[in-house]
Amino acid sequence: MRLGLIAGNGQFPFLVLEAAKRLGHEVIVIGIREETDSALAEVAAEHRLNSFHWVSLGQLGKCIDILTKAGASRALMAGQVKHTKLFTGVVPDRVMLATLARVVTKNTDALISAVAETFEKHGIELVDSTSFLGPLLAKQGLLTSREPSEDERSDLQFGYEMADAVARLDIGQTIVVKDRAVVAIEAMEGTDAVIARAGQLAGAGVRVIKVAKPKQDMRFDVPVVGIPTIRAMQKAAASVLSVDAGVTLVLDGEGVIEEAEKAGIVVVGRARKQEGTTSIVDDV
Repeated sequence: MRLGLIAGNGQFPFLVLEAAKRLGHEVIVIGIREETDSALAEVAAEHRLNSFHWVSLGQLGKCIDILTKAGASRALMAGQVKHTKLFTGVVPDRVMLATLARVVTKNTDALISAVAETFEKHGIELVDSTSFLGPLLAKQGLLTSREPSEDERSDLQFGYEMADAVARLDIGQTIVVKDRAVVAIEAMEGTDAVIARAGQLAGAGVRVIKVAKPKQDMRFDVPVVGIPTIRAMQKAAASVLSVDAGVTLVLDGEGVIEEAEKAGIVVVGRARKQEGTTSIVDDV
């Protein structure tokens, strides 16, 4: 398959590129100047790819043109694009302006859904961003050796309802709780920043809950955690991380669990139902 890879920041695009190449796909990589690690171009060169292209945020038309000329009828998005950058210094091209004109609200779902529709109008299908990374999706149940305490279980049970409500409104994917109180809610700042803020506000023992939307679109904005998440939690003296099983990418695989074990942090994968989520508290 000739596949387009639209790369944001972080490790996610590197993992997708490696996996797609292992499966024999021809990959056309598009890096976003304001976000993508320049090392991705070096990795593409190592794979003898002659199809690495840079675009700036807002150059949707150029991105479509690159993929169309390369004959890529499918593409996936991998890696974060910081939401705040969409409001600062982006110069949209004609195609992006037309896309934004259709968007009533500027939340993540609305923005990226409109972009996906524009791709489809030009014959390019956006596919599940985790298509090649199934083994890295969080498993269900207790993922570390230490079980949550009764207080931690109680905080998780309290936090799930709050986190699901925030995700349903497309505000953010992460909340932090302590003593059955919401300490911090993620908006545009990102997971690590909200963990740091929670640690400053409430001190040691905060619990981090990261969830997917009730009807998570796996083409974009899937929940992602990695070793940096655990290190941010360690710095904030957080004690528990809950992620949604089957839809959360654990980018560093077992490395995340090893880091959590060393830090004494509990990691759990919450089971999800078709029409929403359910607690794993009674199962760990």
